[in-house]
Amino acid sequence: MVTLPRLVVAAPSTGQGKTTVATGLMAAFRAAGHRVSGHKVGPDYIDPGYHALATGRPGRNLDPHLVGEERIVPLLLHAAATPTPADVAVVEGVMGLHDGRLGTDGFASTAHVATLTATPVVLVLDVARLSRSAGAIAAGMAGYDPAVTVAGVVLNRAGSDRNTAEVARSLERTGLPVLGVLPRDDRLAAPSRHLGLVPAAERPASARTVELLGEQVARHLDLGALLDVARTAPALDAEPWDPSAEVRPPSTRRPVVAVAGGRAFTFRYAETEELLRAAGCDVVPFDPLTETLPADTCGIYLGGGFPEVYAAELAANTRLLGELREAVAAGVPTVAECAGLLYLARSLDAHPMAGAVPADAAMAARLTLRYPEAVAPADTLLTRVGERVTGHEFHRTRTTPEAGGAPAWEIDGVATGFASATSHASYLHVHWAGHPHLAQRFADAVHAAPRPPVTPHRPAPVGRRVGTAAAPPDDPLRHHGDVETGDGLLDFAVNVYDGPRPAWLDRALQDSLQEAAAYPDAGPARAALARHHGRRPEEVLPTAGAAEAFTLVARLRPWRCPVVVHPQFTEPHAALEQAGHDVTTVLCRAEDGFALDPAAVPEHADLVVVGNPTNPTGVLHPAERVRALRRPGRLVVVDEAFMDTVPGQTASLAGEVLDGLLVVRSLTKHWSIPGIRAGYVVGDPSEVGRLAALQTPWSVSTPAIAAMVACSGAAATAAAGERAATLAEWRHVLEDGLRRRGIRFVPSAASFVVARLGDGAHAALRERGVAVRRADTFPGLDGSWVRIAVRPPARTADLLAALDAALDAALDTARPLQSDH
Repeated sequence: MVTLPRLVVAAPSTGQGKTTVATGLMAAFRAAGHRVSGHKVGPDYIDPGYHALATGRPGRNLDPHLVGEERIVPLLLHAAATPTPADVAVVEGVMGLHDGRLGTDGFASTAHVATLTATPVVLVLDVARLSRSAGAIAAGMAGYDPAVTVAGVVLNRAGSDRNTAEVARSLERTGLPVLGVLPRDDRLAAPSRHLGLVPAAERPASARTVELLGEQVARHLDLGALLDVARTAPALDAEPWDPSAEVRPPSTRRPVVAVAGGRAFTFRYAETEELLRAAGCDVVPFDPLTETLPADTCGIYLGGGFPEVYAAELAANTRLLGELREAVAAGVPTVAECAGLLYLARSLDAHPMAGAVPADAAMAARLTLRYPEAVAPADTLLTRVGERVTGHEFHRTRTTPEAGGAPAWEIDGVATGFASATSHASYLHVHWAGHPHLAQRFADAVHAAPRPPVTPHRPAPVGRRVGTAAAPPDDPLRHHGDVETGDGLLDFAVNVYDGPRPAWLDRALQDSLQEAAAYPDAGPARAALARHHGRRPEEVLPTAGAAEAFTLVARLRPWRCPVVVHPQFTEPHAALEQAGHDVTTVLCRAEDGFALDPAAVPEHADLVVVGNPTNPTGVLHPAERVRALRRPGRLVVVDEAFMDTVPGQTASLAGEVLDGLLVVRSLTKHWSIPGIRAGYVVGDPSEVGRLAALQTPWSVSTPAIAAMVACSGAAATAAAGERAATLAEWRHVLEDGLRRRGIRFVPSAASFVVARLGDGAHAALRERGVAVRRADTFPGLDGSWVRIAVRPPARTADLLAALDAALDAALDTARPLQSDH
């Protein structure tokens, strides 16, 4: 027996405010310190997106039509136990309390799910145009089905106190308590379009709306009484649903399944990904608006969403469209539901799509909404001939033709969709928890699939060892120093502090694993970082390393003239190009000591990105020069990833409140935690808010949050200063050794030094067991330059000895940059 306090939020009809009350109640319970599990009756994807924002865990669906009556309680218990046991479950109903699948006497209705789960019902009544009739409606709803327990009423959109009192008196005759009165508040309205509410992931203000809902519900509803109602729910005699009991890994490999996400692909059931993981697949989300297929993709899942709203942006990502077309043609197992079908079509509203399906798609005059049973007409990737599944369709587009080759399904005798032995595309949404054999077949095909024909260029993961880097890299902007290290090589290529982490940081990281079963909450990190810089929390945004910050900036606006000041860290440039922008490069010149000249930036530039101190040159630009980049209508982004290495952090702008300026910081290098992607943005609160609206939920991991909190405290401030002083001493030893050998270098303020050793020196040092970072991948530098990471003096002596041995062969072009330094 499993005890789970729970309640169902229902209404006499749609439009009464179920989503408002249910989502607000979830947020209010969570704000009060409860772990909340959010659920939605029916197939709807949109409301669970708001539930996820409110609860901090995935929103879940409970639909007897899609998964069968026998799975409803197990799925409820699974969701309530994942990732950590919930204190209370809130289930939002669908349509009217007793409205179910037509012709079935209420099958799959809210009342049906409430009965299956033995859950008390809280009835929401919109009383904006009611008075005494509210009592009659509530009495009828409560007495209609003895198997359904209506435990109380919430009045929504209440007007005058006089009318509200009249409504309350009418309810006294029913014996149903009034559990709260929510006043009319237009701020709580969610925008809608052709298929209903706009998904939470597409609304920049979604998180704030949900927060406001929670505040209103906590203010106007009796949370204690509602919890008492939830606690009346009896224990359930069932085991939680377990995906690993439904499917099995067909091999010991863990092939990558690329799953479409982002604003255009917001619809998929959480259990789908859980089944794929249980079947031995690594599920890797990607955003078709801005990204390409993940590296080593062996399977593709394109779920539902609104591609028709983003057709032009999807069409602009031509590289991904080409990859998809090649992948499907080559037999990479691919499943596409509804939005995925449109994306694989030749065109969508005349915009070119992937062309992997022989059809064209366009908006239609009528909405298609049905809850069918479908039959498999042939053996395909997912199905065997004659098999039946339950599903739902919800779309206002149509494809021409509607089917081709082997159709995916027959519904009411009509063929629909497109399928083969390696692909399956149709409008039908199927909940794989109700049909786990579909997940198994897809996983089996993914495990058996060969390496995909397209392998996108990606930054090498931290710690990867790939041998020699002498050949020119395929993608210079995404070349990282970690690929230059290897077994047997002294590492002067990776610019991570060469020393152990502080004990207090290790403890914080270890303790964070105790919270790894819960979805991460970046709030404590935001607060700690704000205190550290003397800023307000709304002026800070924790990110998954600096790289996520640059990706968000690239997606922030349709930049007309984005400028990157080079030579510098190439990730901002790569992110802008990946987002479809043409980047203008402004070069700092070697003859000027790579100093920043604000006048060299075009006056019409609306985005300027500059490093300070700059990677790879180590030049620290005076703060007044960086401030001089600001203009009305221009956003200036300063990459201060290495400002921690500067004693006193002189020239930092992280503590200055300036319109149109953002500072990006990183903790990974200074604190020796490159595997913990920990970074943040601080600056103009309006711009920070816009970045936050673009950020993928839960992108910042729990260990990264713990690192941000720990590295913002008093102990960290003192330790950071000590590390900066140590680096300055090590850097002095390296620069002195280069100077005595007459080698040209740039005086550095960072944890590395860029030196002009001459053509061939990079390879010559590798032959002598030393890895340094090639610099010809940075715009403005050529193969004669290398970047050398600062290391302790004993290690530096080994480098200098190797340098001495290589001088005759590789250093004949070296010249001192400054004879007096």
